[in-house]
Amino acid sequence: MEKFELLKALGAGDFQHLNGSLEAHLKGTADLLQQWHSRDVLVDAGLFHAAYGTAGFDDNMVSLSQRHEISGVIGDEAESLVYLYCSCHREEVFAQFGHKKSILFRDRYTDAQFALTDKQAADFCELTVANELELVLADASFRAKYGAELFELFLRMDNYLSDSAQSAYRDALAEFD
Repeated sequence: MEKFELLKALGAGDFQHLNGSLEAHLKGTADLLQQWHSRDVLVDAGLFHAAYGTAGFDDNMVSLSQRHEISGVIGDEAESLVYLYCSCHREEVFAQFGHKKSILFRDRYTDAQFALTDKQAADFCELTVANELELVLADASFRAKYGAELFELFLRMDNYLSDSAQSAYRDALAEFD
């Protein structure tokens, strides 16, 4: 993964993550997206999805001031998706799926709010499922602890998910159906 090596060259370090290293998790997330035949932009976003930290993972691999450099590695569209994913105020945004037609996004860095386009919502949901599913598949205790909650979230995101993502989460979390 040459692009990931470029991220390291920008000063990104590896961190401990729930199931081992963050690097392994990021690569696993990108691999799932690739298996689902996602477009390259989404696969690249999966590989970098925690670059600026997330609501669930505070460590930043790189600084927000390096957004331009990240764009130079993965392109503007993928970097915008990475920023969207990292900046999400999850508690507020996740609660809307399945309950509102238009999703009002809140940026946890700037507190800005805006309505997600259908394309943004679809990419965001696909990335969310790949991220969490990578953890579910890697760790039975994570699945046992969070599986029911994730299944319910993914079910509410169904309208935005590809058939491949739907099938993958339903297979991995069938016990919670």
